Amino acid sequence: MSVNLRSFNQKVRNRKTAYKRFLTRLEKKTPANLDKLTTIVEKEVWQEIDCLTCANCCKTMTPTYTGKDIKRIAKHLGMSVNAFRKKWLVKDRSNGDWMNKSTPCQFLNLKDNKCSIYKVRPVDCSGFPHLPKKKMVDYMHVHKQNIEYCPATFKMVEKLIERVNGQ
Repeated sequence: MSVNLRSFNQKVRNRKTAYKRFLTRLEKKTPANLDKLTTIVEKEVWQEIDCLTCANCCKTMTPTYTGKDIKRIAKHLGMSVNAFRKKWLVKDRSNGDWMNKSTPCQFLNLKDNKCSIYKVRPVDCSGFPHLPKKKMVDYMHVHKQNIEYCPATFKMVEKLIERVNGQ
């Protein structure tokens, strides 16, 4: 299903605080079936959300590049690691992570929302939005952040609220 980013941003403004509070409650008092429930809900989410109609993550966020990511992508582009870093990345002063200099991501084709380095993209990108993690509670901090950027994460939390509060 196509994602309407204007509608999504409006929902985020209206529900972000409540959704973050809900995730914090789950973190503090985790239901025994949370991981199983998350697996079920995640499958439903992907039937409703098509990332190629959105790409909001690539438009508004930057992945963290590991050393392996940088070597792999630089090689793919026929560049040295130093040339790749100099052209595209910046080192975060607070934590030393390598990140894109700017957004949207330089590898995002804005015409079709496809990644030009998809086969060699950063691990952070390939795992995003990190929904199917074995222990959901260990990723609550990630989901609290991602509900503002990712319609799939937002939808997952919406469905979890329905299921958990409906029990």
